[in-house]
Amino acid sequence: MTEQPSRQRLREVTFSSPSGFLAFGFGSGLAPVAPGTFGTLAALPFVPLLKALPFTWQLLAVAAALILGIWICDAASRKLGAHDHGGIVWDEIAAYWLCVLFIPYQWTWLLAAFVIFRFFDIIKPWPIGWADKKVSGGFGIMLDDVLAAGWTLAVLQVVLFFLA
Repeated sequence: MTEQPSRQRLREVTFSSPSGFLAFGFGSGLAPVAPGTFGTLAALPFVPLLKALPFTWQLLAVAAALILGIWICDAASRKLGAHDHGGIVWDEIAAYWLCVLFIPYQWTWLLAAFVIFRFFDIIKPWPIGWADKKVSGGFGIMLDDVLAAGWTLAVLQVVLFFLA
């Protein structure tokens, strides 16, 4: 088992490079409790900017965030010497943006996406838990959250279907 990085080391990685700052969700990943939840909260201020774009540009922006996230999360993980440290929250940020692409832009839907995404990211049903344990590197860090976003979108699309 690898030793947990000190608070000082976490701050060094967060503020020493753009990739560290992004990986730690602009500092939100330094929260002493529930850093994934704080990281997902850090995604919220960007949602109005994202939703203001034409849909094709929204897709491209989120795809870029997800692909770039593989490198960002891998770099932070290597600097820390710890795979998928809880403070690395870019994966939560980009995956939440993926969730909001396919729902109405209303606070109730944004809140529902937030709660459902956090639920799946925390309990990690199959295949999220499998990916979390078996897939390594930046790709693995990103993959489990993309899968949680997939579960979230499935639930929200069922609700949307029945409300239509």
